[in-house]
Amino acid sequence: MFFLSINTSFCLGIYGERCNRVNYSNRRICAFKGSSVDISSTYNSYERQIQSTSWFRSGRGSEDLREDSQYAGRVELIETVTGRSTLRIRDLTESDSAQYHFKFKTQRFEWGSSLPGTILTVTALQVKVSRIISVHESQTEAELKCESSCTPAGHLLFVWFKNNQFMVEQSSYQDLFSPGDVISCAFKGHEDYRSDPVYAPKLPSVSVSPSKEIVEGSPVTLTCSSDANPTKYTWYKEQSLISREQQLIFNPIQSADSGEYYCTAEKELGKWPIINYISINVNCESRQFSYNTTQKQGFIL
Repeated sequence: MFFLSINTSFCLGIYGERCNRVNYSNRRICAFKGSSVDISSTYNSYERQIQSTSWFRSGRGSEDLREDSQYAGRVELIETVTGRSTLRIRDLTESDSAQYHFKFKTQRFEWGSSLPGTILTVTALQVKVSRIISVHESQTEAELKCESSCTPAGHLLFVWFKNNQFMVEQSSYQDLFSPGDVISCAFKGHEDYRSDPVYAPKLPSVSVSPSKEIVEGSPVTLTCSSDANPTKYTWYKEQSLISREQQLIFNPIQSADSGEYYCTAEKELGKWPIINYISINVNCESRQFSYNTTQKQGFIL
């Protein structure tokens, strides 16, 4: 985890020179998705006996986080030293990004103010395509970058993995990618907290229904299928976009519908649509349609 450390002390309930005081060790913390984080504060009171201590989160009232269903089984209050309280949150998710506050009660006073606490940002790394360099028959050369929701102190380098194998240690990653390659990144020194894996796309499939003889005037459906979920589909006839649905429906099909169609499936790894073609041609004499699929693969922007 990474810290922006500006020690800040707040004092409330002043009686002469006596006051109730809370000091946050770090005002900002950046932590990895899936990791654990410790948020600490020191405190004291002009009254000798403190009856209870707890932590709460901005925007969710002053509820003790140990009683909050969103944090069930994931939070722990650690107080091994008098006057110091640490909130530990495990298995962090992006929804845990928030401002956290410490509070305590004495017989005559309750610290539950709206004064600033510690801001936690949970970063989930993401792989993005920064540029397509060249396109080959079965591979695409591209440059990838790794993005996070907060910038760690020291601007650490990224490490890159392809098909679960370490590849390189640098800020960006350039390589040839084949369909199905799985890519992830992590901060150097924190390889256990990688980005969600993304993969270079595989060729989508095109199916025709009915799969037998196609007769003019009958309904025909073309379906584009892909291995990624979710996927954005687009259908083209020749070079013209005609549909953004997974299925292209002719009801009924006519001779004017003959031509070359192709679908694109836009996958997870940046914006790398891939294409598969199908040709539909009309036989004017028998007034029946024939079709064939051409397995063409490409990555296009």
